[in-house]
Amino acid sequence: MRVSYDDRERTAELLQHAFSEGRLTQPELEERLESALTAKTYGDLLALTTDLPVDQPQVGDVVELESKNGAVKRSGDWAVPRRLRVASKYGSVDLDLSTAVIPHQVVDIDLDLTYGSARIVLPEGAVANVDGFQADWGQSSTTKVPSRPRPGVLHVVITGRAKYGGLTVRYPRRRWFTH
Repeated sequence: MRVSYDDRERTAELLQHAFSEGRLTQPELEERLESALTAKTYGDLLALTTDLPVDQPQVGDVVELESKNGAVKRSGDWAVPRRLRVASKYGSVDLDLSTAVIPHQVVDIDLDLTYGSARIVLPEGAVANVDGFQADWGQSSTTKVPSRPRPGVLHVVITGRAKYGGLTVRYPRRRWFTH
């Protein structure tokens, strides 16, 4: 898949950050920046950053949400932590990340659902990996949402289980009429 100017810029920022941490030398930075700014595909960009460390969640970066009977909902302008653990026994989970503040490249969402389903709305262009989610009596749906990580794009990793419910991951719905 071909990359955009924004994808190239995000990768360049990652490389400059790695240089400022001392992970790259000046010649390595210059060589990788030149490659990043002329890259044509995501594979080209990914090759430039695969040997750099990925930020791991810190203890303070974990938020736990729990509900026994009601729904768990987050939408609008909210701060998304690196790791989100959501447990709901009889209610649904509705997480709208499309207008949220997400300062992290990777967000981990762990779902523990008994009799409810979860819906996660991603920002346009984000990717989601749901391979670690199991629905016993429901289904997982990720229509039109790619799962492969891409440089400079939000990557959401969803794990957990739903006994009698399912999971839907999608982009925001397009509105025909706006004011």
